[in-house]
Amino acid sequence: MGTWGMGHFDSDAAADFAGSLDDAPPGRREEMIREALDFAARTGPEEYLDADDAVMAIAAAALLAAQHPGGTPVDPVYGPDEPLPALPTELREPALRALDRVLAAESELLELWEDAGEDEKWSAGIRELRATLAGAE
Repeated sequence: MGTWGMGHFDSDAAADFAGSLDDAPPGRREEMIREALDFAARTGPEEYLDADDAVMAIAAAALLAAQHPGGTPVDPVYGPDEPLPALPTELREPALRALDRVLAAESELLELWEDAGEDEKWSAGIRELRATLAGAE
């Protein structure tokens, strides 16, 4: 799985996503976050959601949540180093749908955490992230 913890940036795919954001021109970073959220959000429940796509959606949602009151700051080691623009609140809805999709059936990432016997603990972290976004004003 290329994962060393349950944090939203504790995997190769999430760290790579953060690195891609750092490498992107500043004007493209919001679009990259939007794309990661939209891809997972529009994946139907009967479609298989790849673990890397799920991880990028979670990381994107974590970046959005970090900008809201009560949001957890982004991991300073594996999160982006470069500043992000103020992300629009309109991204909350696709972020919520993406997180719902990550926790739904046909999610490879959920299956991997189930196989590791850590799905309940991991899911709790995703639900906490979702609650931050759902409660954001």
